[in-house]
Amino acid sequence: MAGTRLRGSHIGSEADAVVFSFQAVKNLPTADSGMIHFKGAEDDQRARKLSWLGISKDTYSRTEAPGTYKWMYDVEEVGFKYHGNSIMAAIGMVQLKWLDQDNAYRRQLAAWYRENLRGHDSIRIVDVAPGCESSTHLFQVRVARRDAMMVALNGHQVYPGVHYRDNTQYGMYSYAANTCPNAALASEEVISLPLHLNLTKNDVDVISSLLIRYAE
Repeated sequence: MAGTRLRGSHIGSEADAVVFSFQAVKNLPTADSGMIHFKGAEDDQRARKLSWLGISKDTYSRTEAPGTYKWMYDVEEVGFKYHGNSIMAAIGMVQLKWLDQDNAYRRQLAAWYRENLRGHDSIRIVDVAPGCESSTHLFQVRVARRDAMMVALNGHQVYPGVHYRDNTQYGMYSYAANTCPNAALASEEVISLPLHLNLTKNDVDVISSLLIRYAE
């Protein structure tokens, strides 16, 4: 979601907690990491403590604190070692400079896909909500016989993805099978077309023509 704006404002402030993923293929890539944004300072402080072994002061707080006993800290509750590392953070700080520019190109790729696929009833574009300037991490369409479509595209060295299956199809949630019919139908049809910064207009045209050929 990094870089997504809704009615002109970056998303994240409207919820009590929002999680961003910065994994290697995301819009803000850092190799592997993420961020949690909290609306309330109390939640933020507790998450920081829990992510750092339950320690009441992080290393920087101890370093900057005045007095002889600035090194002293307490362990107020059992925590975890879930903190991010400085290398990933440094990569993220640099990537932030290019986020809006990269997302703008992703939106251009999506616009080319929409232009090419418009008017083909056998291909239904999964569009963004009104008022949303999406980060365009994915460009998705729905097609019949999705699995056969993927095999056909693979034959031309085009490798789309599937994001995502209906949760009730996983063993962990099998007790809830057949409770989400719309999600189940979408998960049989949805396909994520290639979308990355090395794609060109010609690449999009080729992928689009193959999709149209096999969908029809």
